[in-house]
Amino acid sequence: MHSTNFSIFYVHCYFVNLFLKQSNCRMSLKCETERSKTWQDFADGVPCVLGIDEAGRGPVLGPMVYAAAISPLDQNTELKNLGVDDSKALNEAKREEIFDKMNNDEEIQQVVAYAIRSLSPELISASMLKRHKYSLNEVSHDAAIALIKDAFACNVNVVEIKVDTVGPKATYQAKLEKLFPGISICVTEKADSLFPIVSAASIAAKVTRDTRLRNWQFKEKGIRIPENGYGSGYPGDPNTKKFLQLSVDPIFGFCSLVRASWKTASAIVEKRSVPGYWEDDEDEGKPQSKKMSGWLQPKDATEVPPKKHVYFKERHMKNITTF
Repeated sequence: MHSTNFSIFYVHCYFVNLFLKQSNCRMSLKCETERSKTWQDFADGVPCVLGIDEAGRGPVLGPMVYAAAISPLDQNTELKNLGVDDSKALNEAKREEIFDKMNNDEEIQQVVAYAIRSLSPELISASMLKRHKYSLNEVSHDAAIALIKDAFACNVNVVEIKVDTVGPKATYQAKLEKLFPGISICVTEKADSLFPIVSAASIAAKVTRDTRLRNWQFKEKGIRIPENGYGSGYPGDPNTKKFLQLSVDPIFGFCSLVRASWKTASAIVEKRSVPGYWEDDEDEGKPQSKKMSGWLQPKDATEVPPKKHVYFKERHMKNITTF
């Protein structure tokens, strides 16, 4: 590569892809299925409907959470009586009330169970920045498929599947029908408003994402957070915008809360971070912008060098003086 204006963002992307292959990498690149208490062997073989929805597809901050909910076909009235609806149509207090019942009310736990997969910002970014393109739609489809497979593996008698579509619904439905033959499958827009079981999944996904974003534990030190917090995570949120501007690092870009693959984030890195430097450009006599190595040099003898970034600790990288 010979671009003198090649941003450190792309250098970082290269290393994200490289270290995806390292088994000892401690970035949040794994996604495990988390299950409610009654998910395993739910309903003792009674035919069930399974619904799938997500929360956090659009934000630049925090995880995207996929959820599957299951309920016996003959319990549809009881499910409606729980008050489930599209999570965006319910206020926060009502969503949390319903989700609390799904977790702690023994009677409700016989009506509905759920499982989730929480995809970290690092996982989303690393997936989308792979050498071979892996789109957010594919990431979403794979999360949904993993949840359906998990239901069968946990001995749930799923006979119907309802899914809120991601991408073209006909293509997505055909994909699922090929993977799960003999199951009645419906993929459509606004499924969370049409089917109570998808509404239940929507609530599980939304409350889980909101809670994890609100209680985010930064593994990086010294992250600057605005007085009013980092907001909802959506690019248009003023608090989120302010957080992105304050927290960007001139060398490493953003912390693990931020989806580095989002244009909102990459544009800030391009503008605010130190440009990359390629030795072959200098050899060919091309003009150079300020070198990153210059940024690393102390300005005077009293300047304290920065502490080692978590980026190096995660990858077990150490300084060397000889080869």
